[in-house]
Amino acid sequence: MKPTRRGVISDWGGVLTPPLVDGIQAWLQADRIDIEHYYEVMRPYFDGSLPDNPVHALERGEVDTAEFERDLAALLRSTHGGPIRAEGLIQRMFASFEPVHGMYETLRAARNAGHATALLSNSWGNGYPREHLESTFDTLVISGEVGMRKPEERIYLYTCRSLGLDPEDCVFIDDLEHNVATAESLGMSGILHTDVDSTREALSLLLAPSDERQPA
Repeated sequence: MKPTRRGVISDWGGVLTPPLVDGIQAWLQADRIDIEHYYEVMRPYFDGSLPDNPVHALERGEVDTAEFERDLAALLRSTHGGPIRAEGLIQRMFASFEPVHGMYETLRAARNAGHATALLSNSWGNGYPREHLESTFDTLVISGEVGMRKPEERIYLYTCRSLGLDPEDCVFIDDLEHNVATAESLGMSGILHTDVDSTREALSLLLAPSDERQPA
């Protein structure tokens, strides 16, 4: 099939950073938090069993970050017998999410070739490396800033509109299968990210050559 896609939409955590589990494990060890208990506490937040999920509310910007930190810290258990420090908990949680420069270079190459690029990230109120993002993307869609989250269809459509493109014009990259599945259901080409090389190769097969792109 001839490559025709003119835009790239990429996740942040787990795509432009090392795998999420690596960063979380580093934080748990640094903060001396009981790892098994953490996963036990967090399981209901991610298995869909909570009707009013605080994580989903946080990602949409509906919950104050400091409030979420206090609530989460109260649920966790330390390995040193003392309390978990709530203040700055999310900042510490994401402190080890270092940039994967190969992915940034891949996306910048696509942008330099004339393809539109967008970040689409579910935020926990964490900071982002804006100096890297702003040199890579035409637009940044961060869930807490727009009041929507993946895998809600509306945030994908919002991101496409921000680029001036239809879903059928776009490639979507994410490390979570259910996020990719929603993008594909809307007409995008999906790439389930596992490593830089395979994502770069998949992208090269989907993006239209720069001399064959049509204006949006």
